[in-house]
Amino acid sequence: MASVRYVAIGDSFTEGVGDELPDGQVRGWADLVAQGWADAGGQPIEYANLAIRGKLVWPIVEQQLEPALSLKPTHLSFNGGGNDMLRPRTSVSGVVDAFETVLRRCDEEGVQLIVLSGANPTGQLPMRRLIQRRGDLLSHAVEAHLAPRPDVVRAYNWFDAELATPPFWSEDRLHMNSRGHHRVAARVLDALGLDPQPTWWSLPPLPPTGARGAAYYREHVGPWVRRRLTGTSSGDGREPKFGGGWSSVAPSV
Repeated sequence: MASVRYVAIGDSFTEGVGDELPDGQVRGWADLVAQGWADAGGQPIEYANLAIRGKLVWPIVEQQLEPALSLKPTHLSFNGGGNDMLRPRTSVSGVVDAFETVLRRCDEEGVQLIVLSGANPTGQLPMRRLIQRRGDLLSHAVEAHLAPRPDVVRAYNWFDAELATPPFWSEDRLHMNSRGHHRVAARVLDALGLDPQPTWWSLPPLPPTGARGAAYYREHVGPWVRRRLTGTSSGDGREPKFGGGWSSVAPSV
């Protein structure tokens, strides 16, 4: 297998929020893909992850795309729009334009693009019908725009009905838990023509955790609303977890 240099850009979905390790670091599907890729090929790959939580789609493109391409990757994964979807005046065409910009730049640099749609959290969220409609519109628009490009690797997660169920989500109901991140990693590896570990498709359910009722709104919805009102982001001041260049990921077996 040719040498692989894989870089991921995006928001909290790609950063790995919800899949916290015992030391407090986040892992997530992109880290798992890197490990699964190395395992499947039986040789190390180079991996970088520039994603930062809370980013809207255009800041992802404007702040992460060129630094990612400057690393001279062979493959780049991109997801965005999840945070835009929660805003009342999101332009679907504007989100699609961001995907087109990433596609164009990958074409110009000879980089294989991997496109993901986020998983669907709406079954357990307030305002679920409104968010569902926006997510459906966004997902269909991106899929239609990329339909003429069969060379783009696709892992569309929004319409994965099993992934949308509560056992795949963390206590804030907006980010996937470890079980969800493993399933997304399996979908990406499958789209790449690689065999993920079979258990990744559906790990054993995790015990229910997290606040409910009014406590849920205090712990999770209230802080989100405050950030919207103050124009701040959960990613303000954060650096990417693997932003300093390539990390070598060796096969685990």
